[in-house]
Amino acid sequence: MRITALAVTAMALVLSACGSSETATPEPGAGSSAQPVSVTDARNKAVELKAPATKVVGLEWGVVEGLITLGVMPVGVADTKGYTGWVTAAKLDSTVKDVGTRGEASVDAIVALNPDLVVVTTDEAPNTISQIEKAVPVLVVKGSDATDPIGQMKSNVELLGQAVGKTEAAKTLLADFDKAVADGKKKIADAGKAGESFTMSDGWKQGSTISLRMFTPGSQLGAVAAELGLKNGWTGAGDKVYGLAPTDVEGLTKIPNGNFLYIANKDGGDVFGDDLSKNPIWKNLPFVKSNDVHRLPDGVWMFGGPKSMEQFIDAAVQAVTS
Repeated sequence: MRITALAVTAMALVLSACGSSETATPEPGAGSSAQPVSVTDARNKAVELKAPATKVVGLEWGVVEGLITLGVMPVGVADTKGYTGWVTAAKLDSTVKDVGTRGEASVDAIVALNPDLVVVTTDEAPNTISQIEKAVPVLVVKGSDATDPIGQMKSNVELLGQAVGKTEAAKTLLADFDKAVADGKKKIADAGKAGESFTMSDGWKQGSTISLRMFTPGSQLGAVAAELGLKNGWTGAGDKVYGLAPTDVEGLTKIPNGNFLYIANKDGGDVFGDDLSKNPIWKNLPFVKSNDVHRLPDGVWMFGGPKSMEQFIDAAVQAVTS
């Protein structure tokens, strides 16, 4: 995680212009304009760029998806293999370089790519951000906000659009998302399923221990499902950022009958379809007995941007109306 003195010096010469005090922002829809850019990130810090960023590194998959769908292929991504396995809404080019793992990215690998911007979330360790900022401007966006997850997702897209000079593309991306929500809501209503109960979970197994996470109304998927006209059967609160609530198999007995949606964890297997299939508690849950358990397609990133959410909308509508 250390930056060598040589790397810092070299990057300081290359990127000195990125520290400009210019505060003018590009006109809306300026696209690839070379005008200086000034954006205020989640730290309430002004990030100054000489021009819209074109060589960008993304250290969290949600922002990587956002960059690609805005028309900017990152030059570097944390855990490219993991991204490719988990996220299908926006695919990486073969040219994208791996810069380490999420949460433990290699600062030297990032600097070697000579980027003009690195985008991270508020989950990133402050010391990592400070190390990167010695050589490259860093834009920090909020991972999510359980009080308004959809609003936060939209704000992140708009902020990315400003930083890379793609404000019009950001507007189109969000308009497409809003249309997908409206279309999905109509399909559910037309099927007579408005107000239908659902719950959403993921889970994994470590040794003999099965861990489950419930997507509360404060989660991004929970909020999108509510916009579709569905009612979340899990009423307990989750964490303040992502709206996730840990539970176990016994905790599922609190859930009313309805559709149970889940995404299998690629690292921990399909605990719902495999490990719990012989569990007496699981077998006697109302939604299991009524055959209302639906595994969503692999590659729907639970914490992604508008395109991942559109994939979720399609899958959720199919599950509820089938």
